[in-house]
Amino acid sequence: MNETMTKPEIRLTDAALARMREQCREAGRAGIRLSVAPAGCSGLKYVMDFADGPKEGDLVLACDGFSLFVDGESHARALQGLVVDFQRDPLSSGFVFLNPNKKGECGCGESFTV
Repeated sequence: MNETMTKPEIRLTDAALARMREQCREAGRAGIRLSVAPAGCSGLKYVMDFADGPKEGDLVLACDGFSLFVDGESHARALQGLVVDFQRDPLSSGFVFLNPNKKGECGCGESFTV
């Protein structure tokens, strides 16, 4: 069976959408690619890179002003149901990943396990 899903089961909050759109516009890029990679003491970390198009196997979430390209293997392994938010406070700002697949994380918060 060679069925390809084109839209990932990932939700971006309004704040995340606005920040990603702004970053893509400033960088002159078509979108952002989201994946997971081995890291830290718990096993996986989130990786976000600019991209101009999907790689083979990527799932695509078309957004107003940019596209989110999600690594298909990462999606199947650890990203289904993920909610991405962007939070800002007086001292810092960054993307926050609310992952229903996460079973644990290391003490420093750098990596997680599913």
